[in-house]
Amino acid sequence: MKYMLMMSAPKADFDWYAKWSKQDLQANINFMRAFSKELKDAGVFVSTEGLAFPQHAKIVRAGSRGEPVTDGVFPESKEFLAGYGIVEVENEAQALQIAARASSAPGPGGIPGQIPIEVRQVLSGPPEEMPL
Repeated sequence: MKYMLMMSAPKADFDWYAKWSKQDLQANINFMRAFSKELKDAGVFVSTEGLAFPQHAKIVRAGSRGEPVTDGVFPESKEFLAGYGIVEVENEAQALQIAARASSAPGPGGIPGQIPIEVRQVLSGPPEEMPL
């Protein structure tokens, strides 16, 4: 089963993250690289990506002729996706363990960040309970 682990944060957290010292940023990056390697070595790693800060996001809808119509990020947005990982594991419990470990990535001063991570199964088709 594949699970997506999504790390989201309010804009204030992005602003705070941008003020971290280079040493704290490097410690966080080193943790995530080592953690990704552990997942690869365990054979459960599929992918992981960090995303650009919210001010670079666009919301796109199709216009009347199918052309892209874009809006910038709305200030009333509560949270923004910061990054994600996809793992392939035997069950949800394993995905939750991996998410908890990722949540402990170090923040300023090496203190575990305890960032919330949303865990959702990646479906290969419609859910079984959905009538077709």
